[in-house]
Amino acid sequence: MKSTVTLERYYVLPCCLLLLNLCNAIISYKAQLIHDSFLRTLFIMGMVLFGSSLVAFAVAPGLIWTVQSLRRTSRSTAGSLGEATFLFALGMLIFWLYYRNYLLGTASILPPAWRNGAF
Repeated sequence: MKSTVTLERYYVLPCCLLLLNLCNAIISYKAQLIHDSFLRTLFIMGMVLFGSSLVAFAVAPGLIWTVQSLRRTSRSTAGSLGEATFLFALGMLIFWLYYRNYLLGTASILPPAWRNGAF
């Protein structure tokens, strides 16, 4: 039980916060389409509240459940290799998204149909 709490506190939750920060960057990027400052502020506040709720109540528990199920499966087959591989892949995915976001811009992590000027 102690390793589960440690895993939650020191790896999964920070990864979820990093994903939330990426969601906030996407929200700020998409808010540029709204020219009225009052509506833009309302949009940003609403979407940040929605995104943080989604991360807190869906993404974080989903990642924790995935890690725990990998832990159970890997204990019976090959030790902790499955869990370690998943956590490494999660970290690399977040690093790759941040790399693209900060070096190439937020549009680079969005599908082409979601980019600002793709009407």
